[in-house]
Amino acid sequence: EVDGLNGAPGVYSARFAGAGASDQDNIDKLLKELADNPVRSARFWCVLVLMRHADDPTPLICSASWEGEITHSQDGQGGFGYDPVFYVPSEQCTSAQLTKEQKNALSHRGQALKQLLAQLQQKGGL
Repeated sequence: EVDGLNGAPGVYSARFAGAGASDQDNIDKLLKELADNPVRSARFWCVLVLMRHADDPTPLICSASWEGEITHSQDGQGGFGYDPVFYVPSEQCTSAQLTKEQKNALSHRGQALKQLLAQLQQKGGL
């Protein structure tokens, strides 16, 4: 979700540049669309839902976001997707430059998973 693009690419992030687009294709399109745009704040979202059975009336639901900015060029070799252009202000680098451990601790997925594990512990597991 990129503020300068009114929330795009949103849920279409994997196919932002079209069906079958590569990560590089998606990054290229993102940078092109933001080329003259000073509004580069962005975030990733993750929502996890755990249903203990098909008719579970109280599924466990967790959500988290990861705030950052879209850079003007790519930096870093790690990760996947938009990692080379997603700047993490607290770490002063892109998410592609983080170690796996750092990324797992900071990312939207890592934070949502922490919430889910906490809820499971609170409720005594499955």
